[in-house]
Amino acid sequence: MPGFEEIVGHEQIVTHLKSAMKLGKVSHAYILSGEKGCGKKLLADVFAETLQCEKGGTEPCGSCHSCVQARSGNHPDIIHLMHEKPNSISVDDVRQQIVNDVLVKPYSGKYKIYIVPDAEKMTAAAQNALLKTIEEPPAYAVILLLANNASALLPTILSRCVMLSLKPVADDKVKQYLMEHVQVPDYEADVCVAFAQGNIGKAVQLATSDSFNEIKNSALHLLKNVSKMEINDIIATVKSVSEFKIDIQDYLDFLAVWYRDILYFKATRDSNGLIFKDELNVITDQINKSSYEGIENILRGLQTAKTRLNANVNFDLTMELLFLLIKENLV
Repeated sequence: MPGFEEIVGHEQIVTHLKSAMKLGKVSHAYILSGEKGCGKKLLADVFAETLQCEKGGTEPCGSCHSCVQARSGNHPDIIHLMHEKPNSISVDDVRQQIVNDVLVKPYSGKYKIYIVPDAEKMTAAAQNALLKTIEEPPAYAVILLLANNASALLPTILSRCVMLSLKPVADDKVKQYLMEHVQVPDYEADVCVAFAQGNIGKAVQLATSDSFNEIKNSALHLLKNVSKMEINDIIATVKSVSEFKIDIQDYLDFLAVWYRDILYFKATRDSNGLIFKDELNVITDQINKSSYEGIENILRGLQTAKTRLNANVNFDLTMELLFLLIKENLV
């Protein structure tokens, strides 16, 4: 596990947490809010390790008995809340693992730290059960609520916690991380960065995912050939795309990045700003066959398709209409 110095981005949050530790003003309850993969868990783990570190600094030493326990996931005073139901954290989960447990003093650390992933999954009863502990905590208690969607938490919880919202990390930092730590080639890093939109966790997942490469290859085949495809070919492509239903948003995002490249290059002729630099010949050919209005229609159609799929509109019908729209707007 890295220390704060190795965390990419989130400088303001790191500064806040370090300052709180240095001044002895650590809050009893924090909400770390941000989309999945943005770094909430890493920040919480490093914060917890640092609080328990026997050296008492603003970075974990990584070598004391407490840090070794924290890094192995076996620290008795760093508790990660577990729940059996995948989409719900029950009142019993909260009572057994936090409310009742917090009455027992720390075994060895200065603090007793509770980390709650997916905190927005707590039922209203679970949140209300936690509220009293947050309002009147023992001096040694620190509760870290990690939420993809903090607005799903009760106002009473929100008002009693320090809110730390994780923002997207700059693209150049995400790319540097992929190239240095995941050994991703320059071109592949650009594609992953474009998709990740400042989310390092998602960028790493994409860079190391075999399914993402399959999606990319399938999408590129469509993008290069859609103007020549007949309706039967489009229906066949729909069936092949249906294999990626779980990742269909990534598939549509891939198409959108391609057409943004087309629009950008048509307007600027600047190949340095392209994501798909190695497809320059295909992009050049397509801009000569496309109007600005046609490309913008396609981009709107992609957003419409995402909205329909989120609303559970029929998958095959949505994709067929999308591919026909793309074909109609390419000269």
